[in-house]
Amino acid sequence: MAMLPKRVKYRKEMRRCRDRKATKGNYVAFGDYGLQALDGAWVTAQQIEAGRVALAHYLKREGKLFIRIFPNKPISKKPLETRMGTGKADVDYWAARVKPGTMLFEIAGVPEAAAKAALVRVAMKMPIRCRFVGRRVSV
Repeated sequence: MAMLPKRVKYRKEMRRCRDRKATKGNYVAFGDYGLQALDGAWVTAQQIEAGRVALAHYLKREGKLFIRIFPNKPISKKPLETRMGTGKADVDYWAARVKPGTMLFEIAGVPEAAAKAALVRVAMKMPIRCRFVGRRVSV
């Protein structure tokens, strides 16, 4: 089932621009390998779930998966052939705001070749360009 917030302060939200690079959540923090976004976009809850299912199916319950984004932005859409002026439409789906550089998924406990193959499958499900990154070793 697709993710959505339990409660929100406001039911409907304005559409904002997302042209800046990510300053938070832009490095591998929990796992050994990660999938990093190279473009900015709204990633829907259905796309996140499709990536999770593809990764779980490929790894066969091996290792640990971390999903670093959460769809907390309501996107509203008016029905087709509706006249203007009847107010803002109802919420159609939920999306996560993704800036360039944001870490989308992370994997721990699997070899690098398996992690790369799994995250390539996840990248196919995403609406943006992504790249495979490893953990930076700090001295």
